[in-house]
Amino acid sequence: MLALSACATPPSHINDVCAVFGQNDGWFDNWQAAAERAEQKYGIPVPVLMATVRKESGFKSNARPPRKKLLGFIPWKRISSAHGFSQALDGTWSQYQSETGNWAARRTKFADAVDFVGWYHSKTSDTYGVARNDTYNLYLAYYLGWTAYGRGNRGDAGVQNYARATEKMAKDYADQLRQCGN
Repeated sequence: MLALSACATPPSHINDVCAVFGQNDGWFDNWQAAAERAEQKYGIPVPVLMATVRKESGFKSNARPPRKKLLGFIPWKRISSAHGFSQALDGTWSQYQSETGNWAARRTKFADAVDFVGWYHSKTSDTYGVARNDTYNLYLAYYLGWTAYGRGNRGDAGVQNYARATEKMAKDYADQLRQCGN
């Protein structure tokens, strides 16, 4: 039971990718191996994948958007269907499962979530010509959705700041990975 509860614990140092990987390097749930498989499969660098997951969920498997409040104080429905490491919406997750044939994939399993992020960014790159290492634009498309991004919507200043922060996190992660002795 203790071993299973450790799997559910988010990493304690989420701004240090070496620590994140070090805390999740088990036989059955090796996050670095999962991120590297996604990089090989989709061509999206590990730092971009990890920065996206970090920004979306803080590496919490059970992350969900806040609930609306009924009458200002009664918890009500959530503002979207997003949940899990990748914060993927129900429809986009279903599309991922259908296109990849990975019907058993779960948003609460890191390996599946990082594969989803790689798939999503890869489709963004193929469809809109965004470089596979352009964290800023890949994240804008991820956050806004393909339809909005395809129409030229780049979000407001807050969304753009969020994308810049994700880009900086990917650069920091890349620097850290060079030094943590892969």
